[in-house]
Amino acid sequence: MPTINIKRDLLFEALGKTYTDEEFDNLCISYGLELDEVTSEKQMVIKEQSESKSEGVSDDIIYRIDIPANRYDLLCLEGLVDALLVFQKKIEPPRFNILTTKAPLKVFVKPNTKQIRPYVVAAVLRDVTFNQARYASFIDLQDKLHQNICRKRSLVAIGTHDLDTIKGPFTYDAQPPDDIKFQALNQTEVHSATKLMDIYSTHAQLKQYLNIIKDSSVYPIITDSDGVVLSLPPIINGHHSRITLETKNIFIECTATDLKKANIVLDTILCMFSKYSSKKYTAERCEVVYPDKSVKLYPELKYRKETVSRKKINSYLGINENIDNLASALTSMCLKSSTHKQSDEVSVEVPPTRHDIIHACDIYEDVAIAYGYNNITKTLPKTTTVGSQLPINSLSDKIRSEIAQCGFNEVLTFSLCSKDDVSTKLRKPFDVERTVRISNPKTLEFQVARTNLLSGLLKTTAANKKMPLPMKLFEVSDVVLRDLKSEVGARNERRVCALYYGKTPGFEIVHGLMDRLMQILNLQFSPKDGNTYQIKSANDESYFPGRCAQIYYRGVSIGVMGVVHPEVITGYELNMPCSAFEINIEPFL
Repeated sequence: MPTINIKRDLLFEALGKTYTDEEFDNLCISYGLELDEVTSEKQMVIKEQSESKSEGVSDDIIYRIDIPANRYDLLCLEGLVDALLVFQKKIEPPRFNILTTKAPLKVFVKPNTKQIRPYVVAAVLRDVTFNQARYASFIDLQDKLHQNICRKRSLVAIGTHDLDTIKGPFTYDAQPPDDIKFQALNQTEVHSATKLMDIYSTHAQLKQYLNIIKDSSVYPIITDSDGVVLSLPPIINGHHSRITLETKNIFIECTATDLKKANIVLDTILCMFSKYSSKKYTAERCEVVYPDKSVKLYPELKYRKETVSRKKINSYLGINENIDNLASALTSMCLKSSTHKQSDEVSVEVPPTRHDIIHACDIYEDVAIAYGYNNITKTLPKTTTVGSQLPINSLSDKIRSEIAQCGFNEVLTFSLCSKDDVSTKLRKPFDVERTVRISNPKTLEFQVARTNLLSGLLKTTAANKKMPLPMKLFEVSDVVLRDLKSEVGARNERRVCALYYGKTPGFEIVHGLMDRLMQILNLQFSPKDGNTYQIKSANDESYFPGRCAQIYYRGVSIGVMGVVHPEVITGYELNMPCSAFEINIEPFL
């Protein structure tokens, strides 16, 4: 959980009330926050550095408050104050609006940006009034967002600029580092981007971000119409367009590898600091023009409607509130709500500050917070139950024990694997309909959720080729399959897979192990009786032709068994024959 440091006196002034430490702690708890520590700037410096460096530091009381990681709107004084005032029903939830102009500022995106950071969003805050406290909060919010949702600037990098010092339209490009020359923030000389990377390699804060772009042939850069460099994201802004206390008009740009998160970051900054504009809670829209001539308008500042049932809210929370009280509770959480008494439903308006509201459960949670967890009546369960192991886990443990007693060694492999592991290496086409894919894989080794256990056993065998032969391995674990009928679009399936690897294929050993499993499950083999298990000859791309069989239980195929195909073996860099079986054990429950 991120922690924010807020000066107590500024906080109380904004809230319009003075609290004791205990009273404010209780207010935080009632809103789902925690007052972690009451300290001072001087004490923090002494703790983090040394007493000698604390000279001249103020003794202002600091509240350190723990914030939920998904509540980006609470990461600064402005957002926290608005949220607490709405919670106490002292003000109405702010309404954020977009200002459109006849000639909005444009940002032209060049094709080269696709090589490194393809997205950019932008907006303008007009006629802002800063003082020292507001300025410090503005900078601190950017730091908090960079560490939190921006994932240390790897997903999103924020740039803020004094619009009166630069001239639109702006250009977002990616150029070779030696071609980029400008005066970086707080530098006295002009340097190339290559030189700046050397300068910041020892910088306490910036050195951690260099690896994001350092190995790229091009670096992202934003310039104005006169060629003035605004920023070298995600490293540093330009000195020319720096924000000061005198800044009135702020140009905000966010470059990103994740467009959705860039929108969240832009919305958060605008919503928090638009309260200091002459037209409160407004932001000016910019145009982003992509290489294909498509135009996107930012910010979006979307409001969306969600509908929740009174009956479900009361049922899930264990309360019995009327629909008006539930709507009032949600409004106090900045989710302005209205009632539909005929349908017994609450219509909830989710503002652009509440990107944490993803599912109806998030709305139920806000009702619980506003209602007060301590106000929910404690009751004993209507029935008493005895805890026990899930049947599927109990069956899995018994199977593990039996296979181990047959001389096989258990392994536990990763649930994620590469596309090749579930397709090319197994001589099968990639099954788009059944495979769950990772949208932004960090490595080629983890691109999809596994759809079989065999590939994991083969990779384990390949990693242990120096071990004595034969190798007998097994795994009892889940595979993940796409299922549109499931609420989350996917489901787990518990399987058992066993493998024999040696100088001979060992098909009779694998077959015998499978028969032993059926024996302990009290299932008899019958080629005619469809109510027990059967083995039928079949063809499977991963197994040797003529040495493969489908395993059936009650007339339904539950798995496959056979000698692994030589091309599969060589695909995993193995050189000995191998046999395996893999079956779904859920039908045996």
